[in-house]
Amino acid sequence: MNRILPGLVSITFRQLAAREVVAAASAAGLAGIEWGGDVHVPHGDLKLAAEVRRITEDAGLVIPSYGSYYRAGVSEQDGLSFSSVLDSAIHLGAPLVRVWAGRRGSGDADAEYRSAVRDDCRRISDMAAEAGIVVASEYHGGTLTDTDASAVEFLAEVEHRNFKTYWQPRNGVTPGEGSESLQRVLPMLAHIHVFQWTAGGERLPLAQGADHWSRYLEVAASAAGERFALLEFVQDNDPAILSAEANSLKELIRDCSGYEALQGQSTSSL
Repeated sequence: MNRILPGLVSITFRQLAAREVVAAASAAGLAGIEWGGDVHVPHGDLKLAAEVRRITEDAGLVIPSYGSYYRAGVSEQDGLSFSSVLDSAIHLGAPLVRVWAGRRGSGDADAEYRSAVRDDCRRISDMAAEAGIVVASEYHGGTLTDTDASAVEFLAEVEHRNFKTYWQPRNGVTPGEGSESLQRVLPMLAHIHVFQWTAGGERLPLAQGADHWSRYLEVAASAAGERFALLEFVQDNDPAILSAEANSLKELIRDCSGYEALQGQSTSSL
């Protein structure tokens, strides 16, 4: 079944306690929360991870992913072990761990650096597979997924059945350009980060980007399986506008992929 569910990235509200994030997401009618590894579920704090899992599930929400700050090819040397990240994901009950493809943009990365990041992605994908957890890269500047061409090339270089990618639009792209970008990684798509920014990084209401997001979600809905469209970075980090943003997202999903299917919300490992 092809299905998109509406969710929230917890780092949208770093200023809130985990219980407050759960309450906000539940009140907004969202289906799940991607918990971040910086504030709400720090890497290695297994007791806290289990507690956040409990309060999330008690509210009827699912946890589609653990947004870690592990950078492939870099973090082990910096003191953050992937085993610590993976243990947190297990206790959190997350079926997927999001990581970063290094710490250099593709224009600053030579072949040796790309190989080091690639090899680490393969290693951590093997580790996660043993726990039944998927690994997916962030689609972000300052990493090897900073351009569409580099992201596609990097996914091909890793070539691991347990390694996927997130997607988000580059600032300032047209709806057509964004749709083409998403189409290129569609076979490897995990989840989508949803926000509406100007080319200069000004945050806008999601409704102002409906012409963009209706096309993006239509593309995503054509891919087999279930995935989340996760709200991230609302205006002024203001919880008061979450319900309006969530309603905009749910309307966009309803128009493209059968929002009525949200009864009995759940997510499976991708």
